[in-house]
Amino acid sequence: MRLVECVPNISEGRRPEVWEAAAKAAASVQGVTVLNVDPGAETNRTVITFVGEPEAVLEGAFQLIRKAAELIDMSTHKGAHARLGATDVVPFVPVAGVTMEDCAELARRLAARVGAELQIPVYLYEFAASAPYRRNLADIRAGEYEGLGEKLKDPRWQPDFGPAVLNPRTGATVIGARKFLIAYNINLNTPDKRLATRVALDVREKGRMRRDEAGNPVLDEHGQQVWDPGILRSVKAVGWFIPEFGCAQISMNLTDMDVTPLHVAFDTCDERARDRGLRVTGSELVGLVPKQALLAAGIHYLQRMGRSTGIPEEAILQVAVRTLGLGEVKPFDLADRVIDYRLAAPAPLVGMSLRAFADELSSDSPAPGGGSVSAVAGALGAALAAMVANLSHPKKGFEAVQPRLEAIAVRGQALKARLLAAVDADTQAFDGLLAAMRLPKGTPEEQAARTEAIALATVSAIEVPLGVLEACPEIIELCREVGRIGLQASKSDAGTGAQVARAAAAGAYQNVCINLPGLTDKARGAELLARADAAWQHAQAQHRLAEDEILGSLRTAAG
Repeated sequence: MRLVECVPNISEGRRPEVWEAAAKAAASVQGVTVLNVDPGAETNRTVITFVGEPEAVLEGAFQLIRKAAELIDMSTHKGAHARLGATDVVPFVPVAGVTMEDCAELARRLAARVGAELQIPVYLYEFAASAPYRRNLADIRAGEYEGLGEKLKDPRWQPDFGPAVLNPRTGATVIGARKFLIAYNINLNTPDKRLATRVALDVREKGRMRRDEAGNPVLDEHGQQVWDPGILRSVKAVGWFIPEFGCAQISMNLTDMDVTPLHVAFDTCDERARDRGLRVTGSELVGLVPKQALLAAGIHYLQRMGRSTGIPEEAILQVAVRTLGLGEVKPFDLADRVIDYRLAAPAPLVGMSLRAFADELSSDSPAPGGGSVSAVAGALGAALAAMVANLSHPKKGFEAVQPRLEAIAVRGQALKARLLAAVDADTQAFDGLLAAMRLPKGTPEEQAARTEAIALATVSAIEVPLGVLEACPEIIELCREVGRIGLQASKSDAGTGAQVARAAAAGAYQNVCINLPGLTDKARGAELLARADAAWQHAQAQHRLAEDEILGSLRTAAG
C-alpha cells in the first residue's frame, strides 16, 4: 500500500462546527481516514491529521481547504499562533511506499489547483520549495496575516501559485512536503510568557539575536543582524501563555526527530528552565506521534534508571508518557495518539482474552487452528526467556551479566511481538486460501484468475508458519542461555520456555508440510521445504541440548 499523511492546520480552534466541517470535508473523499483532530482555543488553531493513498489524500486536502475558505474569515481572526491564512499550512508526509519527491509533487499539484480554483495565494515550502529562501515555514510566515498585503507586493515574495493580491477572507496558504514533524509543547510552572520565551531562545536552533551593552542589535560587516545559535538542531521554538492550561509553554516543532529526539528536547528544556529558576511540569503532544519517538524516550529513561529495556512495548511507552508528563494538561491515550497504532491492521485474535481465544479455538470453525496455536506457543516461549532475564537483571550478584541479560530480554520481546503478529496472520492466510478456492471458475479467464489467486494464497499459508518455525530455534537458544546465567530459582521457567518453543516448532512444521502439496510451483515448494527441514532440525537439536542442560540438571537436583 502507498500511504501519505496530510496534516493541515486551519485557523480556527474555538468553533467546533468549523473544524468538524473541515475534517468532514476531507473524510468525505473515499480512501481518506481522519486520524486525529486537535483544536486549541488560545492558539485559535486546529491540527487535522488524515492518511490514505496519494490521490485520495490530494483530493481530501483540496476539499478541506475549500471548506475552511468558506467558513473562516481571517480579517477577524486572533490567536497566539503565527498564521497566514484560513488554511495556514498543508504538509504532505511520506508514510509507506512513497518518496519525499512523490509528496513534493502532490504539494505542487495541490498548490496549482488551490491557486487557480480558489484564488488563494499559495507558497511552497520544505522539500517542495521553489527557492532555498522559501524552504523555512517561519520565513514564509514572517509578518503573518497582517503583513501579507505588503508581502505580496514584494517581487521576492510573489506566491508560487494563485493571485499576488490579498484575499482578506482567506489570506494565503503554505503547502509542502516534509519529514514527520512533532509539534510538542513543554509546560512550565509559571504563567509568565517572557520566561518561556527565554527558554525557547536558549534551545531553538535559530537562537537569539546578539545585542550590545546598550541593548541594540549587533550587525556584521554586511549590516546583517548577528544571531547566536541555540542548543538544539532541527528545532523551532517560541514561548507563549495558554490560559486554558494556566501555564506558559515552550512551543516547539521538532522537524527531524533523528537529529533531536523528543526526550532530548524535553531534557534540554528542563535543564535550561532549572537554570532560570523554573521547573518543567509536563508536556503536550499536538496531533499524532510516531511510536518510535516514544519508544526511544522510554528506553532512554529506563537506561537512566538502570532498568532493563527488555520489557513489553506498552510498558516502555508508559514510562515515556509518565516521565514526559504527557497527560498533565489533557488526557493522552496511546491507542488514539500513536500513528502506528491508528494505522495498524486489526488483530482480533491477539486482542481476545485467553478464555475467549480458547473458546473460539474449540468451536466448529476451522480457523484459528494449529498454525495460530503454534504462534501463540512460540510467543509464550520467547516471553518466558524475557521474563527470566528481567527477573535476574536487577539482582545482586548478576552485575557482570546484566548487559547480556538485557540483550536476551530485548530479543525475547522482539520475537514475542513477531509471533503474536503471526497468530492473526496465520488465520488471515487460511481465510485467504478459502476465499481463493471459492472464486468462480465458469470461464477460462475465471479459471486462470482462480488458479493464480490460489497459488498466491497458498504461498502465504506456507510462509506464515514457516516464519514461526524459523524463529523457534533462537527462542530455545535464549531459554538455554538464560537458564545458565539467570536466576537458578527460575530455571524451570527457562526450561518451560524451551519446551513450548519446541512444540511451536513442531506445530508450525506440520502446517508448512500440509500446505506444500497445494503449491503448483514445485521449485518454489522445494525451496520452502528445504528451509522448513533445516529449521526443524535446528529446533530439535537445540531442544535436546536444553533438555540435557535444564531438565537434566533439575531432575538431578531433585534427587
